[in-house]
Amino acid sequence: MSAAAPSVAALRADAEGLAAPLPALMADAQHLAQTVMLGSHGRRRSGMGDEFWQYRPAVPGDEARLIDWRRSGRSDAHFLREKEWQAAQSVLLWVDNSASMDFASDKALPTKAARARTLALALAILLIRGGERVGLSGFSLPPRAGEVQLIRLAEALCVAQDVPDYGAPEARGMLPRSRAVFVSDFLGDIGPVTAALTKAADRGVRGALCMILDPQEEAFPFDGRTIFESMGGSLTHETLKAGDLRDRYLARLAERKAALADLCRTTGWQVHCHHTGEAAAAALLWLYGALEHDH
Repeated sequence: MSAAAPSVAALRADAEGLAAPLPALMADAQHLAQTVMLGSHGRRRSGMGDEFWQYRPAVPGDEARLIDWRRSGRSDAHFLREKEWQAAQSVLLWVDNSASMDFASDKALPTKAARARTLALALAILLIRGGERVGLSGFSLPPRAGEVQLIRLAEALCVAQDVPDYGAPEARGMLPRSRAVFVSDFLGDIGPVTAALTKAADRGVRGALCMILDPQEEAFPFDGRTIFESMGGSLTHETLKAGDLRDRYLARLAERKAALADLCRTTGWQVHCHHTGEAAAAALLWLYGALEHDH
């Protein structure tokens, strides 16, 4: 016996629940982006962009007019002809959506995940309106230009899925000589971060890491009996003297920041630490400036 089809009311409720975060995220990102005065963009240069760079397989969403029919005729797949400037003006985003990012120490503060999504989408607004192509690292959303791409990015950033306690950067699909931005708390295993930035550097990709922390994670204001539990619930630690852990915790956090800084120096990237208690505009300005510097 086949399962009963969902009612129209239930389907509408599910659809509205899924779409609910989109207007708020887009509004927040639009407002944040308005804090940056674009002026002349500086990345468009006459005389550049005529040299052929590569063919790439077409993906859903690509416009038919971009297909190179002569190259596609030699195989069973469709291919797009990309020029050098399209790679140079492509920015790939990775936004950590792991359980760790859902933390906020106070109801008045946004979660790290909410701040990360807003920053990433606001940056995409600035870049796309300045003539860039923006997408997500990996193969789910290749870099494209245009306002419609902003809707696709917002939808992708709001997708809920089963996630681990800590995130690992997605380094696949990076275009040579493009740029990338990774937004995370970077509190998990640093191995995948090292591997991703090393792979990026090998392909001539420069970019920026934005480390997002809750003020409580920076200050460690705990004392006495305390139960620490990971956001995903897989790790738990109880102590009667939390204050005794403060110095060791702060030392470990400083070591992690130093390791990220060393990694960025080695690979030609930049790193910035942003707290959710601070104004988001400062982090957005830093990210935008970091990409200008890498150009």
